[in-house]
Amino acid sequence: MARHVVGAVDEIPPGGRKLVEADGKTIVVFNLGGEFFALLDRCPHQGSALSGGILCGLTLSDEPGRYQFSRAGEMLRCPWHNWEFDIRTGKSWFDPRRTKVRAFPAHVEAGKSLVEGPYQAETFPVKIEAEYVVVEV
Repeated sequence: MARHVVGAVDEIPPGGRKLVEADGKTIVVFNLGGEFFALLDRCPHQGSALSGGILCGLTLSDEPGRYQFSRAGEMLRCPWHNWEFDIRTGKSWFDPRRTKVRAFPAHVEAGKSLVEGPYQAETFPVKIEAEYVVVEV
């Protein structure tokens, strides 16, 4: 998998998202309380851009008239037909074994680690002050 630096951590606040291009794919990156997740920006149903969907949670019921709400902001609802997907895994809520959005590994790396490599060249002092979100496609 190729690695792509898609932005500084500060560019995607908690509860936020950022639309990026990597390897010809449109990907939406989410920040869930400091954890980063990346999904292909295409609903498997009819191809809607999921980046335009709303974030929601799960409402479960164990009996009529009794409801429990959980996982606020961790589910993404397709803007066209309201199919819901788990941002952490890409799996659909209604058929998690067969219907899902492609998920990509996303993690945070210190800027210093991104500039190191096996190459030798003339160097200059550089100060890296931020951390960046990296998506593997």
